[in-house]
Amino acid sequence: MQNTLKSAAVFDGLGLHSGQPVRMIVHPAAEDSGILFRRTDLPAAEADIPARWDAVVPSKLCTLVANAAGSSVSTIEHIMAALAGCAIHNAVIEIDGPEVPILDGSAVPFVEKFLEVGLVEQAARVRAIRVLKPVEVREGDAVARLEPSDMLEIDFRIDFAEAAIGKQTKMLNMANGAFVRELCDSRTFCLQADVDRMRANGLALGGTLENAVVFENGQVLSPGGLRHADEPVRHKMLDALGDLALAGGPILGRYTGIRAGHAMTNRLLRALFADPSAWMPVDCGTVTGCKLPGMGVHPGDLPVHH
Repeated sequence: MQNTLKSAAVFDGLGLHSGQPVRMIVHPAAEDSGILFRRTDLPAAEADIPARWDAVVPSKLCTLVANAAGSSVSTIEHIMAALAGCAIHNAVIEIDGPEVPILDGSAVPFVEKFLEVGLVEQAARVRAIRVLKPVEVREGDAVARLEPSDMLEIDFRIDFAEAAIGKQTKMLNMANGAFVRELCDSRTFCLQADVDRMRANGLALGGTLENAVVFENGQVLSPGGLRHADEPVRHKMLDALGDLALAGGPILGRYTGIRAGHAMTNRLLRALFADPSAWMPVDCGTVTGCKLPGMGVHPGDLPVHH
């Protein structure tokens, strides 16, 4: 069955790129309403922005959704991953600015608060999206692909020249709380040279060594080092789950990302939905439901070391 929150969850922080303070309140919502962002700093007629693949606007470095009025919310991937990873299907997210707070650079602050607030089961069944045949997009040596599978699997490969990152590969079946146990505390990462370049362009103004893992010349500059030896590839998987959560329902399929990023995952969803023979909606019964991300998650699944 679908879930929403028992009560509102409040988050205060800074936007990663704007550096501006922002308050975000995730409210319960009715069944079959999905996830909606609501800009409380804008007129009501322009405020609502659906968290859907067809509302994504191409943007560098993050996932951004916008409505017909041009109102937008950016850096939504971590909150979307937390909602999907906790099996929260319906929510209204009030936010008083254009960018989701970055918090610690991972999804764990969202997950902790959602599990603390608790979920309530709703009267409607989850409608999932079953992948029926392979769909793929490519760009140079980057690939994003969806293939049929009984459950959501994420297989990710990265390859960075930076020695402290290098080549990393990880595959996870996302059923039964795997996201919360394995991925939710992995932080966004970058190179010090990227930080310098972004700052010069007026970006990453809210970025610190506390909310991103920064690498330079084979070293991890962030205090405390890595939370996982392969934290970068885990974070890319976290991002992929958040971007796939814009499909409008959980995906039953295997996602493969090779050097893929936000824009490619969105292009992949567009390719999937452009081909009616590539997918079908399924109402989840108890068997399928057990295989969905976030079903049966409890606070004991949270990583302890962050």
